[in-house]
Amino acid sequence: MSLTPTLADWQAKAAALTANLEIRAFIDDEFVAAASGETFATVNPATGDTLADVASCDAADADKAVTVARAAFERGDWARLAPTGRKLVMLRLATLMESHRDTLALLDTLDMGKPINSAQSDVSGAIGCIRHQAESIDKLYGEVAPTGDDTLALVLREPLGIVAAIVPWNFPLMMTAWKIGPALAAGNSVILKPSEKSPLSALYLASLAREAGLPRGVFQVLPGFGHTVGKALALSMEVNCLAFTGSTGVGKQLLQYAGQSNLKRVYLECGGKSPNIVFADCKDLDRVARHAAEAIFYNQGEVCIAGSRLLVENSVRDAFVDKLLAAAESMQPGDPLDPSSFMGAIVDRTQYERVLDYIRQGVEEGARLRMGGTSLDGPGLFIGPTVFDGVTDDMVIGREEIFGPVLSVFGFDTEEEAIAMANNSDYGLAAGFWSQDIDRIMRVTRRLHSGQVFVNNWAGGDQTVPFGGVKQSGNGRDKSHHSLEEYSELKSVWMSLSP
Repeated sequence: MSLTPTLADWQAKAAALTANLEIRAFIDDEFVAAASGETFATVNPATGDTLADVASCDAADADKAVTVARAAFERGDWARLAPTGRKLVMLRLATLMESHRDTLALLDTLDMGKPINSAQSDVSGAIGCIRHQAESIDKLYGEVAPTGDDTLALVLREPLGIVAAIVPWNFPLMMTAWKIGPALAAGNSVILKPSEKSPLSALYLASLAREAGLPRGVFQVLPGFGHTVGKALALSMEVNCLAFTGSTGVGKQLLQYAGQSNLKRVYLECGGKSPNIVFADCKDLDRVARHAAEAIFYNQGEVCIAGSRLLVENSVRDAFVDKLLAAAESMQPGDPLDPSSFMGAIVDRTQYERVLDYIRQGVEEGARLRMGGTSLDGPGLFIGPTVFDGVTDDMVIGREEIFGPVLSVFGFDTEEEAIAMANNSDYGLAAGFWSQDIDRIMRVTRRLHSGQVFVNNWAGGDQTVPFGGVKQSGNGRDKSHHSLEEYSELKSVWMSLSP
């Protein structure tokens, strides 16, 4: 492949890769068929072609993987391995991921339709996460409590046991890394359930994990459906923790399953309907308009923190929306294998029809359709940038998470009104605003009900800061050392030193 790969380069690599895909589950360090022999088709949404028929795991496979994971944990060759030992293995895994970067990116592009440049960026993020968590392993200290001379009190950190990670389809590999990175770093055995819409990169990662030297049974991958293998893991009496990214509805189900079983810990990163506020004092409206368009149309709008609610101060609203529409014109979807494509295909037919249905509802509710609103011609599942203006809080498109390239524009007159509108949501995953007024920046930042706030940017951050939400957007945190803490247990030790 050339130094700057072209569409033809990626097409050739895709043809070679799809001829030899790993489609089996990874259990007990081996690739195996599902116990039932059942499979499901994973489809390229850009073409409609079936990529492969993948093993469809169910409760029997979950039970076997849990038994293997528990044996690995009790064996202790990972859980009790010195932190520096775990660190070296995970750094090897990151290096292997880097050497297979194009393959991992291509698998996600083919599987769920994201542009190849975006997929490459995701892989880089996943590698960065594994490296960051590996480097954090030997830097998370326990404590010595303050006591009298006749006592020594220690606070130790220990792995939880078995972590089941259930990850979504929109950022398949990156979300996987965000879950398994800290869970493995803390010494747990991990069972990964990738989305049935995008299982291929997870199975490829399993082979790299084995090559990196993760002990037998410490990392396993069970492709399949949420209502079968996912539910079995959630109800297992041996699984100690569920780590989940996905819809709020499924998150609520997982909490119920935890209560019905062993009160396992459940860390959730769920839905979002994030407000992006533009105040009239912005210095460069053209730049802000470009970022506001990217905030919703990046990854076809299939982003949990997509800036799907755009709140614009009315004194600049008309001019700003015109600038945004001009910026969005260059963000039309194209072949995901073409490095020039900003957007790709919607992940599958179900999601495609769901997005189109929301667009129809927006029109019926009286919102002003300023751009898009229709699917594109061709065999793939493509929807162009869609912008509604004049949206109000009582409209479905202004309240519910669409998870597609659909932007709702609201107007406001005062700062108080903007804050109230931004917080008027069941969700609280992300929020952002644009202003040059430092006093306003400090006021608004504190008053937005959100797990993360972006000021004069959208979606900024790296592995040093936590990612997660409040309200019905969930309760867990990915990234940073805070995620590593979530996958460890505190143990208090009280020693009497009296003779």
